[in-house]
Order: sequence, then C-alpha cells, then structure tokens
Amino acid sequence: MLTQIFGSAVFGINAQCITIEVHIHPGVGYHLVGLPDNAVKESNHRIAAAVMECGYKLPGKRITINMAPADLRKEGAAYDVPIALGILVASGQVETSQLSKWIVMGELSLDGTLRPVRGVLPMALQAAEDGFKGILVPQENGQEAAIVEGIEVHGFAHLTDMIAFLNVYHQENLVTYDLASQLVREHSTILDFEDVKGQESIKRCMEVAAAGGHNILLIGPPGAGKTMLAKRLPSILPPMSIHEALETTKIHSVAGQMKGSGIIHNRPFRSPHHTISDVALVGGGTYPQPGEISLAHHGVLFLDELPEFKRSVLEVLRQPLEDREVTIARAKFTLTYPASFMLVASMNPTPSGFFNDDATSPGHSAAEMQRYLGKISGPLLDRIDLHVEVQPVPFEKLAQTPLAEPSSAIRQRVLAARERQQIRFADVTHVHHNAEMNTKQIRKYCTLSKASLTLLKTAMDRLRLSARAYDRILKVARTIADLEGEEAILDAHITEAIQYRSLDREGWLG
Repeated sequence: MLTQIFGSAVFGINAQCITIEVHIHPGVGYHLVGLPDNAVKESNHRIAAAVMECGYKLPGKRITINMAPADLRKEGAAYDVPIALGILVASGQVETSQLSKWIVMGELSLDGTLRPVRGVLPMALQAAEDGFKGILVPQENGQEAAIVEGIEVHGFAHLTDMIAFLNVYHQENLVTYDLASQLVREHSTILDFEDVKGQESIKRCMEVAAAGGHNILLIGPPGAGKTMLAKRLPSILPPMSIHEALETTKIHSVAGQMKGSGIIHNRPFRSPHHTISDVALVGGGTYPQPGEISLAHHGVLFLDELPEFKRSVLEVLRQPLEDREVTIARAKFTLTYPASFMLVASMNPTPSGFFNDDATSPGHSAAEMQRYLGKISGPLLDRIDLHVEVQPVPFEKLAQTPLAEPSSAIRQRVLAARERQQIRFADVTHVHHNAEMNTKQIRKYCTLSKASLTLLKTAMDRLRLSARAYDRILKVARTIADLEGEEAILDAHITEAIQYRSLDREGWLG
C-alpha cells in the first residue's frame, strides 16, 4: 500500500514542502531514500520503539520511504513523526483521510513523546503559502507556529494524541496567538539610560546613532562605561514592525533559540566573545546555521574589546555591513542569511588601556599605537560612521543622586527622526534610514550651503580628516538635522558630526 504525507525542509531561513511517500509490499527490509542525513537515517530505531510503546507495531514487510524532492538534503530528527504516521497508515493500522491537508513535523522520543524541532515558523509560513489547512507540531512549537495567520496550528504532546486527532478532527489541540497584541506591547527592558550618570556627550552620540542607524565605535579606558552604554542602545531604538519581527523570529527559529516562545518583539542584542570563530560569527558550518550577525538582524551586534578579535573574524564583517546580508557559498550549496544590524564596538585607546595623556599610562610611541590599531583594518573602520572618545566619569557626577534622562524620552526623539527618514526614502528601494544612503543619495539629500561647505573644508584641512570621513560626516549631519527637525543641514550639524570622527584626526595615534 502507498501513502503520502507532507513535511517541510528548511533551507537558509525559508522552507520547502517535502512529500514523504511510504510503500509497504511483500519482502523484508527498511529502505529510506531521498538524500537523508544520518539523523534521518537513524529514525527507524526511534520510530520502532515509539510505535511499539503506543500499542502499534512495524509491519514485517519491505518498507520503502521516499522523501521528495530527492535532490534536496533532509536534515535532523524532525521527520520522525511524519515517517511514523506514514508507516502506520500504509500498514492499515491507522485509518484517516486527513493526511493531505496538513504539514506534519516532530521528533519522537522512544516512548512516543513529541520533542520540539527547529525552524517551525518558516515551515508554517510555507504551509500557508502552499495552501495547506494547517500544521501539526509538538506542543512546545505551537506558539511559534501560531504566529502565522490563515492556517490552523495544532500542538501535541504525544504521538497517540496526533493519531486521535487525525482519526476524529477536533479543536482541543488548536493553538492560537494574538500577533497584533504582542507587537503593541510596551517596549520592555530592564536597562535604561537613566542609570548612566554623566556621559551626556556620549549619550547624545548614541542617540544620533540610533536615529540614523549608524555604526559606532566607543574608545575609552576600562571602567569609563562603554559596555554600560552599549547595552542600553536597544532601549532607544524604534519598535520592530511586523515584517521585522517575523524575519527576526524566523532566524531565531532556524537557529533553535525560540524555546517555546512566540514572536520576538524586542530588538536582539548579541555580544559574542572575542574568541569567536569566523564561522560562528557569519554562519555556515557542516549543517548550515545562522551566525551571530544574523541573530542580531534588526538589532545590535556588540563587539567588546574590538582589537582582541582575530583579524580574520573582523574582516568577514565587511561584506555584511555593506550589503545587509551574508552569503555563504560552499561546493554543494549557497545560502543567504539577512544581516541588517547596528554594529557597536568598543576598544581601549592604547595597549595599556588608557589615553597617552593619562597619568597612569606609560605612554606609547606612534609605532606601538599603529601596531595596536593595525588589528582593525581601514575598510572596516570605513564602515563605522561614528567613533568617539569615552572619558571616565568624574566623582562629582557619580555622586549625584538624581536620575538621568530616561530611555523613553530619548526614544521619542529617535522615533520622530526615523519618521522623517521614512517619508524621505518612501520612494527609495532598500533605504530605510540615513546610514544606508549611497553616494548618489548623499549628494541628493545632504546638500550644504556655501558657508557650511567652507566650514567642512576648513575642518578637514585643519584636522587632516581622511577622504573617507567626508561622506560619513554628511550622513551623520543629516541625522542630526533630522533630530532637530530641520530640513536643511546647518553649520551646527556639521560641527557636531565632525566631533564624531576621532580616529580620522591627525595626531590621534600619538
């Protein structure tokens, strides 16, 4: 007897429908074809134990299972449940006419308990696109799958529960999720800028970065507050749209980091250790997974102590920072993961950790400084719009009892600036905020008066700013003008933007 049941395979962050054909005929043997990996091949042992524990048995005949399309690799244990159900239906132990209506996925324990699997959200999205009635998944994956509107999601704790549902359709296991109410929830964070005493100029710089989506490098000695400031940046970023939330959740779903939760409505903050490998950062591997830069999609990637990272690791950031996605090419496949994130990096100003003019610093020669900063390539620095010096907070500021301005107040100004940018770039493809402008768009939207041009030229000559600083200053000045509600870029905006290019100033290394 031949039976068809439908599953799903994740490729990158998208899914594709898989047809599982089970054929039982006279003979002996168990044959699984269709490019399965080792985890799928081992499913027969789990299935045999689970089926017997549920009161059924494997037929003593020849079982042939085909997973189509045969040229797409099937990975993981998520095919246990559809294969088990296909065998039971094909052998006549379970009778149902429901199989063609559902995508079925899940891993089996030896006692028939269903274990959660990765990538359920893209599977549910694909099920809706392909016109299936719904998706049947383990109970722990129910909330994640129910994010998708237009299909039914049923979660089960045990294989016998799923079989009972297929025999007699009912609503007992129906999982619902109110997506709209989740996205309008109050922005929740325990980290707030009101906890940061002093550092008003740096908080202003963080506000500019958030308003324009600019990458930022914080340079200061240990204890100056670089990490404290970076961790609070998500609290002033705009809330995620439905599209952003779905895309971010898909990535975390594929990476297996959902842990039974629904949609991700807070922007992610990722802070990998400096010993991270380039594969762990950008993604890939034998069984491809999203890396840290994709897990930070629509959020913040924080690299603490930037020169401590391996140069090869930092170099792989260049293409994602430019293209807002990372392409992983291997001999047998090519994957593209989204990677639109804000880069926040921090570093000490010298190898000893302190500024050269600090009394506690032993002083460093230009050669020593060049060797230290040489770990960070010019092309990478070229993609960081703001780099600012963070000085230690004086005792008088630390001893102040009043709280500083809260994140909620800063966030309102950021939202207003982002709204102006959305209007400006409404007809521009792939540009949502000022940091994404290319050279042509900079010329169009960052026009300067003769006086402002003269001011910028004078500053670049006196401070010996590099050529790469020119476009960065214009983009940052555009953001500052948006924060101030000005249509034109004024002299004050140019002056402030120049202050955010510390590493471009001649003599900084000395």
